[in-house]
Amino acid sequence: MSDADSEIKMIVAVVRPDKLGDVKQGLAEVGAPSLTVTNVSGRGSQPAKKGQWRGEEYVVDLHQKVKIECVVADIPAADVVDAIREAANTGEPGDGKIFVIDVEDAIQVRTGERGPDAV
Repeated sequence: MSDADSEIKMIVAVVRPDKLGDVKQGLAEVGAPSLTVTNVSGRGSQPAKKGQWRGEEYVVDLHQKVKIECVVADIPAADVVDAIREAANTGEPGDGKIFVIDVEDAIQVRTGERGPDAV
């Protein structure tokens, strides 16, 4: 693996669905508008919610979130992390998590370009 390849980072963030628009805007402002979004459910430190339906009590311990994946090569990953954190922060439990992962290589399917040029 060359030094250039090690500059490719994937930022994975799991945030509240209602913050997706703010995160997209924040990413565009730092020059990282490309992203993949997936609806997910999960749990972390956010407490379970109790509800009632037809007289029966139930517990929701898997919360609806969106997973945002963003791969960058020419933008510092720290800038992307800061943009997501600022946009997704409400100050309440359940705001989410951000992970930064080294990407070994990237290949653009259409052109065959590899490495940072493919990102």
